[in-house]
Amino acid sequence: MSENATETKALARVSPATDILEREDGFYVYMDIPGVRREDLNIDINENELTVTGRALQGSSEKESFLEVQFGPGEYVRAVSLSDRVDRERIKASLKDGVLTLHLPRLEKLAPRRIPVQTG
Repeated sequence: MSENATETKALARVSPATDILEREDGFYVYMDIPGVRREDLNIDINENELTVTGRALQGSSEKESFLEVQFGPGEYVRAVSLSDRVDRERIKASLKDGVLTLHLPRLEKLAPRRIPVQTG
């Protein structure tokens, strides 16, 4: 079995601490995902659900060992329901200092329009 397969199988799966705020320009989601690198992070949208998965693979070296582990190697998984008011084409994500920030902008308000009635 490869080293990656062993690591994947042994990873604990946790739901990251998450804050969701609504502001005038849309929704903001903040997730604590310590130790997750950008290349180990996936953000997917499927219908009305946005799913974040990320892996933190840091571990001890041969010269050290953990005495206690509270945010060591693990897999973070969190799903967030999307409102119909979210513009899915303009969602932005950034990762800094172990915090993932998602901006879910509101859809532009559509101007009212009249539907013409055709004869025939």
